[in-house]
Amino acid sequence: MANQGEPSPSSDPGAKKDFSTAILARKKAPNRLIVDEAVNDDNSVVSFNPEMMEKLQLFRGETVLLKDDHSLALKINSFKTLIIQLSNLRVRLGDAVSVHQCQDVKYGKHVYILPVDDTIEGITGNLFDVYLKPYFLEAYCPVRKGDLFLVRSGMRSVEFKVIETDPPEYCVVAPDTEIFCDGDPIKREDGEQLHEVGYDDVSGVRKQMAQIRELVKLPLRHPQ
Repeated sequence: MANQGEPSPSSDPGAKKDFSTAILARKKAPNRLIVDEAVNDDNSVVSFNPEMMEKLQLFRGETVLLKDDHSLALKINSFKTLIIQLSNLRVRLGDAVSVHQCQDVKYGKHVYILPVDDTIEGITGNLFDVYLKPYFLEAYCPVRKGDLFLVRSGMRSVEFKVIETDPPEYCVVAPDTEIFCDGDPIKREDGEQLHEVGYDDVSGVRKQMAQIRELVKLPLRHPQ
């Protein structure tokens, strides 16, 4: 992930501003970064370059919150992120997110996690023993209610969803955290596909993109 520093037409004092695409402009801030492709396959890890970590006063192993319209708690590995993390944030490669220190993240007393039904077809055996237990063992993974994460074992991958956490919202799964996974597999909800079409799939139509984004965001922010 790189710092948001792309030139803008408004950087030229004499340039005429195009307000029809203003909604696409990203605010410049030290903690506003661009999402890049992942360098590892750990759902709970995000990577920064060393210079950016120093600038933001972040440390390896620290937990941070990534924010767009949603929040995501991740542990710093060294800012690159996985497709499944992007799905949780509802952003895509090339989008901007803000990075925030996540203070006082508590160890979880318990978490409730269920598999997504379309990823366990044909799988037999105990999902906890084969997938969840090895995934969380001594990993101290931060999790957030509502997030999806992918666990690989052998030749198969299973997608899980965090249903509840105690303490609420997010926590770190530690060795003493109880992991509950009893219950029927859940169905994937609308908007939870990992390979959705986003704004970055459309090129050369900035005004149309701005109008679409405005139409989408206004009802979400002002439902009344």
